[in-house]
Formats: sequence, structure tokens, C-alpha cells
Amino acid sequence: MTVVAEAAFQDKLWRPNLEPLAGVADIRVVCCAVGSAVAHERIVRRAEVNVRRAAHADHDLLRAIANGEWPLEAWVPISLDVPTLVVDTSDGYAPGIEEIVSFAGQPAASSAG
Repeated sequence: MTVVAEAAFQDKLWRPNLEPLAGVADIRVVCCAVGSAVAHERIVRRAEVNVRRAAHADHDLLRAIANGEWPLEAWVPISLDVPTLVVDTSDGYAPGIEEIVSFAGQPAASSAG
């Protein structure tokens, strides 16, 4: 069975919850990354145009960023000892979709024995 979990996997919040799965799952991490200026622009745009994002409290986040209470640079991506691919999403995807799909579909490393 394949399961895809999507979230802003900040290390301190998610690593403790995902580490126990390493014993029963073949985990791969695809980390989408952008600079803080691009991230800020995207938060502003989503808050303005997507009313369904209200549950994400984007306006509160933008106020916290403006007040210096939540610098985007302080966000730390999840760090697990699992295969990880960093994808720059500043302008499209680098590496491209084909490489991302290939990475995600790699078979688990076989255990010697």
C-alpha cells in the first residue's frame, strides 16, 4: 500500500510522530523549498484569493511575520534518516516531475541476508 502524507512538516512537530513509522514503512521525503520572500508572497496571495484557506489562519500568520514573532527563516524542514529529495519550487519544479516520481517510486533497499 502506498500512502502520501502532505504537510508543512516542520521538524520539531513531525519527526517525533514519523520516526516510529520507519520500522513499518519505507519512508521517502520530498521537501519542497523556496526562499522566504517567495514563501511570504505565496502566503499573501493565498490569503487574498482562497477563502477555503481560512482554517490555516494565514492572516494571523502574516501578522506574526510582520510583528517579528514568526520569521519564515526559522522554519526547519523535517530531518529523518530516510531518502530525501529537495525540490526547489521557486519557479516550477527543480528537479522536474519525472525525477520526483522516480525518486518516490524507488524500491526499498533490500536487506542483506
